[in-house]
Amino acid sequence: MIAPAGRPVVGIVSDIVLQRHRLQEASGKFGLTAGFSGHPDRLLDYATLPGVQLWLVALEDEADHPALFDHLLENTKAPILFGVDPAPKPGSTEYFRWERRLLNKLEQQLGSLEELDSGASLEELAAEALPSASPELPHWITPAVPGRPAEEVWILGASLGGPAAVKAFLDSLPAGLPVGFIYAQHIDGNFTDVLTRVLGRHAHYHLTTAKPGVQVGNGDVILLPVEHEWTLDEDGRLVEKAAPWPGPYGPSIDQVLLNVANHYGGRCHAIVFSGMGNDGAIAAPLLRAYGSKIWVQDSASCGNSSMPDSVADTGCSSFTGTPVQLARELVKTIAESCLLKGKQQRDSA
Repeated sequence: MIAPAGRPVVGIVSDIVLQRHRLQEASGKFGLTAGFSGHPDRLLDYATLPGVQLWLVALEDEADHPALFDHLLENTKAPILFGVDPAPKPGSTEYFRWERRLLNKLEQQLGSLEELDSGASLEELAAEALPSASPELPHWITPAVPGRPAEEVWILGASLGGPAAVKAFLDSLPAGLPVGFIYAQHIDGNFTDVLTRVLGRHAHYHLTTAKPGVQVGNGDVILLPVEHEWTLDEDGRLVEKAAPWPGPYGPSIDQVLLNVANHYGGRCHAIVFSGMGNDGAIAAPLLRAYGSKIWVQDSASCGNSSMPDSVADTGCSSFTGTPVQLARELVKTIAESCLLKGKQQRDSA
């Protein structure tokens, strides 16, 4: 396998086949390539070790391989992480926490690993023409009053490749849907203004940066800043906290899911778009317990599918599609809900 340009290469050493596989899979999720993955005895056969930037060593019992440590220390200048924790069962909350701990260790040695959209890629989006016409609102959905507090809020979580995906999603929505959106996008804080300009061109769904005291209204797309954590008060108004977002990146999509669901409960839903890593996978089961809908972008249409794939691996997602398909499913879901409410009102009359 050829490493992506400029991305670190790691060596994986374990006497447990399953651990080698899971370490290689997790490293790949963070954009790394395994330059070596094998049993300690195999590595001892190398007079010249493979060129890697970091060695990950996970052994069932270190005493079983006394020659390994001297061999590594004598033949490489790359850092060595001994005693990497065994990986739990994939798809479990414990597994995603293990991945997050591994990421922290990797970044302590290699620096930040998450790839983010560049300013140039955002400017390319800005140059794209808006659709000539937006879809029509189904006639059985009563057009929502713009700006009125939204009864339902959908969290849009994304990282690398997210701006293009979210733009395509918003382009495919009709005006008048009775929902608001909270947008959590991993991005370099220097490009927030560009992102706001790119996605703020939509005639029907206006992207604005979060401000304290604001409630999420119908037609709003509120972008959460990357520097500090945001939550909601008992009235559903946005509150900026003094502390940074927990976790390696901001906004923490996991924390956004928890904070918004804490107020809206089952009226809070989420769509996880393209991105690197596993942000969102830890909180997804908790959000699902409220009865919320969790959807993910399909792998083929992602710039990087690690994040939506991780959420899908939890078993909590109920729909997968391209950004356009996700938009159509949202309209369909709202239409069905409106029809059901209408029927209930007629039956009770």
